Amino acid sequence: MSKQTYRVCFCFQRRFKLAVKEAPPEIKALFDQYSENGIMTADHFQRFLTEVQKEENATKEEAQALIEQSLAELKHLNIFHRKVLDLEAFFKYLFGDINPPNSPSLGVHHDMNAPLSHYFIYTGHNSYLTGNQLSSDCSDVPIIQALHRGVRVIELDIWPNSNKDDVEVLHGGTLTTPVQLIKCLKSIKEHAFVASEYPVVITLEDHLTPDLQTKVAKMVTETFGEVLFSPGSECLKEFPSPASLKKRIIISTKPPQEYREAKDALQSESDPKSGKTPADEEAWGKEVPDAKVAIAVDDKHNELDEEDSNEEEDVDNGGSKSVAPEYKRLIAIHAGKPKGGLVECLKVDPNKVRRLSLSEQQLEKAIVTYGKEIVRFTQRNILRVYPKGIRVDSSNYNPMIGWSHGAQMVAFNMQGYGRSLWLMQGMFRANGRCGYVKKPDFLLKSGPHNEVFDPKCDLPVKQTLKVKVYMGEGWYYDFKHTHFDAYSPPDFYARVGIAGVAADSVMKKTKTLEDDWIPAWNEEFEFPLTVPELAVLRIEVHEYDMSEKDDFGGQTCLPVSELRRGIRAVPLHSQKGEKYKSVKLLMHFDFV
Repeated sequence: MSKQTYRVCFCFQRRFKLAVKEAPPEIKALFDQYSENGIMTADHFQRFLTEVQKEENATKEEAQALIEQSLAELKHLNIFHRKVLDLEAFFKYLFGDINPPNSPSLGVHHDMNAPLSHYFIYTGHNSYLTGNQLSSDCSDVPIIQALHRGVRVIELDIWPNSNKDDVEVLHGGTLTTPVQLIKCLKSIKEHAFVASEYPVVITLEDHLTPDLQTKVAKMVTETFGEVLFSPGSECLKEFPSPASLKKRIIISTKPPQEYREAKDALQSESDPKSGKTPADEEAWGKEVPDAKVAIAVDDKHNELDEEDSNEEEDVDNGGSKSVAPEYKRLIAIHAGKPKGGLVECLKVDPNKVRRLSLSEQQLEKAIVTYGKEIVRFTQRNILRVYPKGIRVDSSNYNPMIGWSHGAQMVAFNMQGYGRSLWLMQGMFRANGRCGYVKKPDFLLKSGPHNEVFDPKCDLPVKQTLKVKVYMGEGWYYDFKHTHFDAYSPPDFYARVGIAGVAADSVMKKTKTLEDDWIPAWNEEFEFPLTVPELAVLRIEVHEYDMSEKDDFGGQTCLPVSELRRGIRAVPLHSQKGEKYKSVKLLMHFDFV
């Protein structure tokens, strides 16, 4: 008899029956090992924490506190006045919210006193769009949502309104409906530091005339006041640190033409009639006055072109070579592409720092020849990578290419979803979710002969991550009972793997368990890692469907650098990255 027929015959008998939640045999054996006569005392539990959970510094007092926390969720238990665990309470602890895969006590634990260029920064692209890149509404709502998730770089494309007397935010050359700039600025001010106290960078792609730039300068300075950070009109010699810029807003853009007239005069042979160099034909932005938030006017390409060119979009300033001085003063991080192609772009100036933007396609081409030069550039300077223009559905790309070359601002469409965005969310679960993750030392330092990290180099295995997937639960409570199958319990399988440098990236899969709301796979996987510092653990659950696409059952991504060893409860999230109320996996992590 086929499985399909079996289901039809027995559907009424077993339709929504939920199996009794029971500890797997290995968990029962551990309880027996660390208990006596069915009872686990604080002394037993402390030994379990140090030997199995690898919490070497766990005290008896901490063990007792965890016992009482676990028992508090099992109100029907009152064993010896809530001072010890039985098997049910022990299992409840392991599968509970108080036993996450990363330590909640870590908080912000990276050194936050290094220059901004030493950090990966949670970066948004076209942050004002509610959906696709061509016809969705522009709004401050996705900006607020991004800030609440810890995003630290917000991008705004600013254009004159139809009367040319005010400034709107929209994706130029598309059918996106605009939102007023002032509304976006006010929302940024209100929500910038809800999730993190570390600086917010506003990148502006500027399409304004000088008079409207003056108006923007007034808006920005009046909205942010003392929160805005501006170091003056000259390039910084070194970027300040996230710690020194707490609760401040920062601005970055290409220097206005006025700044460059002296330089242009020396280079006028490239275009004697205009007095401009090809670099001056690139899009450029302007500055913003004193305050403690960082704004960056973006020098990106016309993103609707199927092929990104090396020329950046020309800003419509009416042909004027003057720039509103109030606006110029707002620039904190200078951006732009020097004349001479990528070689000149990647030159490191010991006397100043700047920001360079490349599309994902340009980066992929550049790393073939200039991988090490990009790493060297990003040790002092900031590299921003943005999605190619043909991603009109607001999809994203593999962020690991940028991160493994030191790119700080890997800009993503936060309004979409998919595996790339899950990976981005996973990376920034590190360091207390503050939006800044310190880059590994090998991306920041040069060797004795001035050599830098080569992302293409074959490296030896540095560490092996062992992952065991015991079981999962919670779908019965978080999904409609007919969501996966109309007549029987779901057929779940788990996918576990690594996103990292090419040599480390892999996905593996458990067997599919039929007809079980609480699947117990009990399968172990090993992941040899050559660059564990950049590795992110990917976890997904799907429900096998014989005739259609498999159903999605949850996902999460976790930075390997912050995984806690031992048996942990791993909460899963929806496709949009929202944490489920009940769905989680019981897993074991270890490093060898």
